[in-house]
Amino acid sequence: MTLGNPLFAGQNPVFIPGPTNMPDRLRAAMAVQTMDHRAPDFADLLGPLRADLKRVFKTETGEVVLFPASGTGGWEASVTNTLSPGDTVLVARYGMFSHRWIDLCQRHGLAVEVIDVPWGEGAPADLFRERLAADADHAIKAVLATHNETATGVVSDIAAVRRAIDAADHPAMLYVDCVSSLASMDFRMDAWGVDLAVTGSQKGFMLATGLAIVGISRKALAAMETAACPRCFFDFRDMLAANAKGGYPYTPALQLLVGLRDSTDLLLAEGLDAVFARHHRIAEGVRRAVSAWGLALCAKRPELQSDTVSAILTPPGFDSEALTNHAYARYGVSFGVGLGQMAGKAFRIGHLGAMTDVTALAGLAAIEMAMRDLDYPIQLGAGVAAAQEYYRATAGETAARAAA
Repeated sequence: MTLGNPLFAGQNPVFIPGPTNMPDRLRAAMAVQTMDHRAPDFADLLGPLRADLKRVFKTETGEVVLFPASGTGGWEASVTNTLSPGDTVLVARYGMFSHRWIDLCQRHGLAVEVIDVPWGEGAPADLFRERLAADADHAIKAVLATHNETATGVVSDIAAVRRAIDAADHPAMLYVDCVSSLASMDFRMDAWGVDLAVTGSQKGFMLATGLAIVGISRKALAAMETAACPRCFFDFRDMLAANAKGGYPYTPALQLLVGLRDSTDLLLAEGLDAVFARHHRIAEGVRRAVSAWGLALCAKRPELQSDTVSAILTPPGFDSEALTNHAYARYGVSFGVGLGQMAGKAFRIGHLGAMTDVTALAGLAAIEMAMRDLDYPIQLGAGVAAAQEYYRATAGETAARAAA
C-alpha cells in the first residue's frame, strides 16, 4: 500500500476523466518565473499559441480565446456573449454535463427547451430536426450539445446535429461542449459547423485546471454585437481586442499559458490523427476488459462508446461509490465516481491525456483487485488478460491507423 507513505506520494496515476495525469515535461514547463504580460514579448507567446490552437479545433475561419477559468467559465462566456435574456435555446439532457448546460442557461434568464434522452444515449439529431422544423418563427437561437458526455462515457455525432439543423433550414447556432474530447478524439469545428466550442486545460491538454479555451465562429462573433446578457470578465470583445494587440484585458494565467504552449507542441508533433488513434486503442483495451469481467458499459451501443472515458455499470446489489472509495483507501488509486443518475450505479475509468497501454493496464489491475476485495462476480486477472491480448495484437498499429 502506497497511500500515506511519503516516499511514494503522488506516484500512482489517476484514472478519473479529468483533471488528467500531467507529463513531467509539462509540469516542468509551467515552473517558470513570472514575466511582464504587458511587455512586447508576451505577444510572442500568445499569438502563435492561439494560431496553433485553431489547428487543434480544426478551424481556419474562427477565433480562439483563453480565459483564466475552468470549462464552466467557457460555457458562461459562450452563452453570455452571444445570447440575450429571454432567448430560446434547445438542449438535450443525456448526462450530468448536458444537465449543467441547462442549469447555466436558466440562471442567465434564457428560455430553455429540454429534450430528455435516456442516459447512455447521445445527442438526438432526429429530435432536434423535428423541433427545429416546427419552429417557423426561428425563436430558437441556439442548439446545445455535449460532444463527449463524461458522466456516461457517451460520444455524440456532432456532424449529425449540424446536418439536422441544416435540414430544418434553421439559422440556430450550434454550441458544443468538447471539454473531454478535444485533443483526444476527432473534433472538426469548421466541417461540423460548430459556432462555439468549449474546452479546458485539464483534459486532453494534460495540464492543471485553470484555462477555459473557447473556439468562436464568425457567426458567433457577429451575434456578440447584439447579445444583451451581462458580461464583464468573460467579455469576448475585451479579450479579442486585447489579443489583437498581443495582450490581455487583465492578468493572464501565465504559467498555464506556457504549459499550454508546450502541450500544443506535443500534440502537433505526435500528430492529431495519431493522438486520436492512441486514445482509441487504449479505450478498446479497456472495453475488452469490461467485457471479460461480464460487466456492461453505460453507452447503449458500440458507436456511442467514448475513447476518453468508460462508464461501467456495477451489478445489481453493488454500490459503485463503495468500490471507488475502496480502491482509493486500499490501493491509493482514483477512479471516477457515478454522477447524477449514475450515482452508486456506475464507476468510470478515464483513459485520456497522458495515457499509454501500460498505464491503462495498471488501472485495470487495480480496479480488479478492488472488485475482488468486495466480492464482485469477476475472475481476478480476466480483464487485464483481455486487455493485454488486445494490446499485444495491436502493438505498433497506432501509427498505421493514424495514416489510414
